[in-house]
Amino acid sequence: MTPAQLVGLADDHLCDAATAESLGAFVHRDVVAPLTALHDAARTAGFDLRLTSGFRGFERQRSIWNRKVAGELAVLDSCGTPLDIATLTPHELMLAILRWSALPGASRHHWGTDIDVYDAAATPAGYEVQLIPAEVDAGGMHAPLHEWLDARIAANAAFGFYRPYDRDRGGVAPERWHLSYAPLSSHFLSQLTPALLHDTIAQGDLLLGEEILAHLPALIDRFVTNVSHPTPIIA
Repeated sequence: MTPAQLVGLADDHLCDAATAESLGAFVHRDVVAPLTALHDAARTAGFDLRLTSGFRGFERQRSIWNRKVAGELAVLDSCGTPLDIATLTPHELMLAILRWSALPGASRHHWGTDIDVYDAAATPAGYEVQLIPAEVDAGGMHAPLHEWLDARIAANAAFGFYRPYDRDRGGVAPERWHLSYAPLSSHFLSQLTPALLHDTIAQGDLLLGEEILAHLPALIDRFVTNVSHPTPIIA
């Protein structure tokens, strides 16, 4: 990956538009085959695995970040309840946003290796998927899909996909819907250096940018590298 690709400022590592339309999102070109295999296996098992998100560039991630800082999008606590951001210090607000939204430049979605998935076959007509724990935990409409995925991942039979946010490590909240293609994403994570991220944020016109840079090493440790690191996975 080039530095620009790593931080979401380039997209020439992605699949073509026709492939993206068939998959439901743009992904890294080398993720197309394993994702197609996972989709086909899910279909055989009775699920319609769909994507709500694949690649997200820096500009989109910055928009999400800045709108949350400005109060235009909800900022949630660890239980998913909206916070009154007027009561938070800048540092508290920064940490609250990072619980659920990646730092622009450090989002795994920049790489096209990470996807958010749901079961379209279990989703009622007209329902807008929210990507919340109630949808994916036991009893949720998408829980059977994720139980099937759990079994495939445990058996090293998920075509290289795993869950980087499988449990609460004190950083990003658990995201059962988030899958990552480990053969690529593990390598890309190692390439995302603090210096590259610092320069990207310094030039990125982010709200709370100075607060981020003042605490960047700790933020990287807590919210970027603090993920599940799988043993070698068969692609």
